[in-house]
Amino acid sequence: METSQRDDQQRAAERRRRELLEAADRVVLRDGPGASMNAIAAEAGITKPILYRHFGDKGGLYRALAVRHTDALLEGLRAALDAPADRRDRVEATLDTYLAAIEARPQVYRFLMHPAEDGDATGAEGGFDVGRHSAPLLRRLGEELAKVIAERVDLGPGGEEPARAWGHGIVGMMHAAGDWWLRERPCSRAQLVRALADLLWGRLAAAGDRVGGPGF
Repeated sequence: METSQRDDQQRAAERRRRELLEAADRVVLRDGPGASMNAIAAEAGITKPILYRHFGDKGGLYRALAVRHTDALLEGLRAALDAPADRRDRVEATLDTYLAAIEARPQVYRFLMHPAEDGDATGAEGGFDVGRHSAPLLRRLGEELAKVIAERVDLGPGGEEPARAWGHGIVGMMHAAGDWWLRERPCSRAQLVRALADLLWGRLAAAGDRVGGPGF
C-alpha cells in the first residue's frame, strides 16, 4: 500500500509539473523574454512561492522549459535525418526542421536564448543569467547531433572526434544563422536552408577565388 501511495503521489506531482510547464508556455508565447514568475504563477492559478517550490527559481523553470522544447526539437531533427531520402535532401530537411521550429514559436526561442531582452541583463528574479543557462542547451543539441552523425555516417577509425566537431559546429551555425534570420528576415526560410546546405555540402571548397582578390 505504501509503495502504491508513493507511486500515486509521484504521478500526481509529475502531472502537476506538466500543468505548470504548460501554463509557463502560454505566458512565454504571450510575453516572450519578458515572461515573469508572477505572470506564470497567475496563469497557473497559484502563488509564486508554490511555483518556487516546484522549480526553485526562474533558472529552474527555464531549465525545465528548455528540456521540454529541446526534446521536441531533437525528435524532429532525428526524424529528418532518418527520412528515406538522399543525404542532401536529409541535410536540407534537418536545417529546415530547426528553422521552422524557431519561426513557429519565436517568443519561446527568444525566451530560451535571449530571456533578458526585455529586462535587466542579470535577471531580477533569482539572478537569472542567460549565458549560463542557454549554453548547456546548445551543448546538448551539439552532443545529440554528434551521436546521430556518428551512427549514420562512416567516418572511419577515430570517427567519434570529427562527429563531435561536426555536431557542435552545425548546431553553432544553425543557431547563429537562425538568430540573424529571425531578427532581420533578409530572405525566405527555403533560401536560407539552401545556402546553409550549400556550405555544408562543400560549395565553399568548390568555389573559385574572385579575380584580383586575395583568395580564402
